Amino acid sequence: MRCALSSAAAACLILTAACSSSAPAAGQIRIGVDLPLTGPEGRGAVQALNGIRFFARQHPALDGFQITLTPTDDAGGGTPSPQLGAANLQRFINDPALLAVIGPLDAAVARAQIPLANQAGLAMLSPATTSPCLTRNVYLPTLLVPTRVAISCKDAGLPSADELRPSRVNNFFRLATTDELQGPAAAEYAFKTLRVLRAAVISDHESYGQALADAFTARFEKLGGSVVGHLDLASQAGGDVLTFLKRMKSDRAGAIYFGGAAASQGCAIRAQMLGVFDPGEATPFLSGDGIAQDPACVDQAGANATGIYATVPAVDAATRATATQTIAAFKAAFTGRDDYGPLTVVGYDAAAVLFAAIDRAIRAAGGQFPVRGNVVSQLSATSGFAGVTGTIGFDSAGDTTNRIISIYEPAGSNPGDTWKLVDTVDYSATLPY
Repeated sequence: MRCALSSAAAACLILTAACSSSAPAAGQIRIGVDLPLTGPEGRGAVQALNGIRFFARQHPALDGFQITLTPTDDAGGGTPSPQLGAANLQRFINDPALLAVIGPLDAAVARAQIPLANQAGLAMLSPATTSPCLTRNVYLPTLLVPTRVAISCKDAGLPSADELRPSRVNNFFRLATTDELQGPAAAEYAFKTLRVLRAAVISDHESYGQALADAFTARFEKLGGSVVGHLDLASQAGGDVLTFLKRMKSDRAGAIYFGGAAASQGCAIRAQMLGVFDPGEATPFLSGDGIAQDPACVDQAGANATGIYATVPAVDAATRATATQTIAAFKAAFTGRDDYGPLTVVGYDAAAVLFAAIDRAIRAAGGQFPVRGNVVSQLSATSGFAGVTGTIGFDSAGDTTNRIISIYEPAGSNPGDTWKLVDTVDYSATLPY
């Protein structure tokens, strides 16, 4: 059987040998998949599942064990549910043939699942969760806070990574980088590429939005830019947005950074800028994945949609030369109009990384069915794996070392148009803090 993925030479040999099923052991290994397969996030989740399924079709066996996927839905037709996710996870734990889980996509579901899986020694690999506190005790590190006082997970109203791991051994890994890098990436793009020297910042008062705004501010000023004003939308002293925008225009702000989501009417601010600042790309409006690729944002911004730049803490696989062959092969096998999406190749890579870890665990067990804890150990040792989305490894917290932030801009004022990738910021080698 042809190996579709390899890593550095050693990992390639491991996976190639696995594809040949040379070990004598026989039986079945199941891998759980927990995603919001229905409801508002269903389309993207099914596209991720398609990528996982595609890899599993290419690699139906490891060392004589047949591999079977067990998909579950944690949304039940609505938004992702921590309760459903926990119930799904418990069923996985109760299945002795199930060695690991791919998922979830949602941080609230992850917070419900990680302690259960941790006590059971069950490995979890998420394609797309980005909340820092799933893997760390600090929500925003010192150098990304303007006051130079770190914001803990407790400060942000979230449980810390230590609280989620009763065994004190990490069992949770992810392929998406974390949210605290979004603000710095936007600052890098604004200062270095767009040549913005003075910016104003607006936040929506939620923890996510405040952290984005703080991280942007700290990094922008570290680079040499000036933040000339800040408006908290929930602050009684904040005043109205239009008055603030006019004041920022007088203070020669060349861009606005918004920390928040389209649901907070953030992109309506972009529409209000039209009567104050030069339109379109002449006055950038930067934000995070709370607005990125969201038709509601473009609808709110109206005629001033161009010049919005939004960060996404993930690799855009379609732009990677390493992904071209895999994407073409996938589309030949999955021919539905909506079968492929941004999470498809990430799902494919998640399966590839997990299969390689299970293969190593089987070999460490002498070709016998491995214990779950060995799969956790093998995942934690992943380094230099040549995935379709880039070179994959995990740090000591379980976070990916392939720290790519993608930056998108609307193609125009039509909410149905696809946003275009305009740049990437790579923090794989050096973090901005």
